[in-house]
Amino acid sequence: MIPLRDSTRSSSVPIVSYTLIAACTAVFLYTQAMSDEARATFYMTYGAIPRVVIGGAWPQAGLGLLTYNFLHGSWLHLLGNMLYLWIFGDNIEDAMGRGRFVVFYLLSGVIAALVHILAQRASEVPLVGASGAIAGVLGAYLVLYPRARVLSLVFLGWFIRVIELPAMLVLSLWFILQVAEGLWSLASPDVLTVAFWAHVGGFIAGAALVRPFVLRPRQGWTA
Repeated sequence: MIPLRDSTRSSSVPIVSYTLIAACTAVFLYTQAMSDEARATFYMTYGAIPRVVIGGAWPQAGLGLLTYNFLHGSWLHLLGNMLYLWIFGDNIEDAMGRGRFVVFYLLSGVIAALVHILAQRASEVPLVGASGAIAGVLGAYLVLYPRARVLSLVFLGWFIRVIELPAMLVLSLWFILQVAEGLWSLASPDVLTVAFWAHVGGFIAGAALVRPFVLRPRQGWTA
């Protein structure tokens, strides 16, 4: 299931969301111009490495908890994350205001990284990608706009259909999948390539933190 657009319209231009998309894209293009060795060193320096954070190697550990949000490992990784931020980020930015949205986004990313690190304490593989912070945006969207509609590309065996689905269904299924994959990864840590627990942690953080960050109530929200 791939979301294409949502039914919730924003009342302002999502400057922060656009800037985040541009920043992630620029950093990715910058890393692609590097040699493989230089790129690996860059990721080790600016990614969030569980063993480094657990070992308290500051300030690198603290820096990595922020900068990992802007690193991506492949075009597919980048485009998938930016698609979700493009579709859902504007509404959360609109509800919070730009300054609060920046804090909320980065805080969700930090919490997501910490949850991943707790699940992978001994790992020396750097965590990279904006998906933890974006998961926070998805959690916030579920709380604020559960009745919104999301136009989605759905794969049903050999058939591909474009269907409008409730946001509650789309985002709940996404979260359940992350939990299921996360539980499976605990049993098979050697084959882990996706930080599912970062997704879970970010989503829960976003859903839990969204209310204090909202500027004012909007019509259609649920208590």
